[in-house]
Amino acid sequence: MVVGVPGSREGEEPEWRREVVRRLEQYRARRRRNDPNDSQSGLPIYDEHLLDEDAAERPRQRLLQRPRRTERVEICIQPELNFTSGAADRARPQTALVPVATLPERRMAGLLDAIFLILTYAGFLALFRSLGGQIEIQKIDALVYFAAFYLLYVQYFFLFTAFAGATPGMQLRGLTVVRLDGHLPDTRQLLWRSFGYLLSGATLMLGYLWALWDEDRFTWQDRISQTYVTAAPPLMEGEAYEVPAGRPRYAHK
Repeated sequence: MVVGVPGSREGEEPEWRREVVRRLEQYRARRRRNDPNDSQSGLPIYDEHLLDEDAAERPRQRLLQRPRRTERVEICIQPELNFTSGAADRARPQTALVPVATLPERRMAGLLDAIFLILTYAGFLALFRSLGGQIEIQKIDALVYFAAFYLLYVQYFFLFTAFAGATPGMQLRGLTVVRLDGHLPDTRQLLWRSFGYLLSGATLMLGYLWALWDEDRFTWQDRISQTYVTAAPPLMEGEAYEVPAGRPRYAHK
């Protein structure tokens, strides 16, 4: 007399046997005792056909238990400081009628301004000496002399740029400061240009040297104030000027 197992059909193994075989396989896998020559005897219900039924399940379980490889992801938060990118967005002269002055012309104007500054500073030191002051070459004294010269430099370029529109050297060389559209700049742009002179002088004339590799031959004060130096006469208000087709207008009126 054969007694059937509830919940199982004839010719099919009960569910509890499959569960026991599955757990035994998991235990041996954890204990690293999957060697077929293991001395431990198997269970009577540990049949090969039950093992074969679970053979397809074991690779999937091992794949899930295998640790995933961590991937390195780099996130760039700080943008690169690239002055050459976005060439179409950079401020450029908008008319060929008022071109940028050449570097030799601007260099001669700068040389004249340097001569005026040195002569003025020398006169100031001579006045200081005549009033009983002593000029000594020491480390602290050199810093004081340099600071006094820098203050004179700032006043020189600020006063002549903001109130006259150009320095004496530029006026003697026939140079004029204009906006990007070729017209005379307003007071706000002249003040920004004065600040550009201050910044260029504070960095040991690096703002002036910037024109050597700038594609438009602009200095820092040109870029900051959206103005530039020209030897051509500026355009009057209401006078037409040519803008190359397909290029946006950058002047801020």
